[in-house]
Amino acid sequence: MNLAGYIDHTLLKPATAVTDIIQLCEEAVQYKFAAVCVNPVYVDLAAHHLKGTGVKTATVIGFPLGATFSAVKVAEAKEAVLRKADELDMVMHIGAAKAGLWEAVIADIRQVVEAADGAAVKVILETGLLTDEEKRQACEAVIAGGAQFVKTSTGFGPGGATENDIRLFKEVAGDQIGIKASGGIRSREQALRLIAAGATRLGTSAGITIVSEAKS
Repeated sequence: MNLAGYIDHTLLKPATAVTDIIQLCEEAVQYKFAAVCVNPVYVDLAAHHLKGTGVKTATVIGFPLGATFSAVKVAEAKEAVLRKADELDMVMHIGAAKAGLWEAVIADIRQVVEAADGAAVKVILETGLLTDEEKRQACEAVIAGGAQFVKTSTGFGPGGATENDIRLFKEVAGDQIGIKASGGIRSREQALRLIAAGATRLGTSAGITIVSEAKS
């Protein structure tokens, strides 16, 4: 299995510097990862270094809390696409989901999808904060909002990617949208289990370790 093709090589730490992003891109090209995932201020830099390589540039929207105005998420999305982002990982309005305000959740997603202008949108649910029923309804909201992926976690919240959550998403979504497992993925064995459960993309900062284990 080509594990590298599943991986979004991710670096979202607050203290990340220009040299770190350049290294991230060089690694992504070397190992043929699906994408790099960087904070918005580094989209220009990543897109420049990845141009023509086949590795996509992904960034985050409304990150990491999801609790900003939809208009701000839209502005972030438009700016990211203008600066050549291929994929946008947006954080769902978690508070609205917890309150059962699903129309608000869907509207928030739909506005970002429209602003994305064809760039793939992955919606981060922050599963560690949700009940199983809320996860189901959130997955349905992602589909209703027109996004291309449902994603487990930011990596900054409680918990992370679990096989149970991936299976739950697969049960709800089938093949309608992609499923991105993210948060705490550290080994080849774990990555393979998540893929077997239904994940079509993996967000991790341990991509090199994972693919190196596969080669060895």
